[in-house]
Amino acid sequence: MTPESGPAPRAKAWLAVARGVGTSCLMLARRQVHLPRENVGRMLHFADGSTSRVYRETAVDRSPSEPCILVVAFTLRWTRGKAHRFFEAESLLNTPLFVGFPGFVSKLWCAHDTFGAYRGLYEWDGAERARKYAAALWRVLELVSVPGSISYKVLPGLRRDEVLADPGRMKATDQADHAWWRVLPKA
Repeated sequence: MTPESGPAPRAKAWLAVARGVGTSCLMLARRQVHLPRENVGRMLHFADGSTSRVYRETAVDRSPSEPCILVVAFTLRWTRGKAHRFFEAESLLNTPLFVGFPGFVSKLWCAHDTFGAYRGLYEWDGAERARKYAAALWRVLELVSVPGSISYKVLPGLRRDEVLADPGRMKATDQADHAWWRVLPKA
């Protein structure tokens, strides 16, 4: 995997995370954060040959005016076997790290794939907002991830549910035919 771009400077990233957590706490108190169940259990197939199960979905009360998809991937350090199930359960506690970021709409939490990578398939309002979030998230992920395993891809103009219904909307180019981020139709 190769990143679309790298991490934000540490001080800038941690300040953004702190602001996001503060906003998240308010959103959680106001019950603006939801855990829909309709995609939980869904198997996603990716162009790199991997598959992953959606184990959680998180959404907020927002409809994007400038929709985009953000796909984030990383491989956890020290997580093997049953520890993956523990991570899936405890990761609910990570919700405040992202829902309060400007532009967040929804996230599908994807379990470790056939190559060991976790993915988040997000819908965001605004490609630049998605990039800023991903660059800040990088600093959080680097604390627990295998070095060199963090990547993200921003795909402007796409809505998550439309891509899930018709993965062909994630257009392939010659170099992207086997891209880790591209969702494929069901096998």
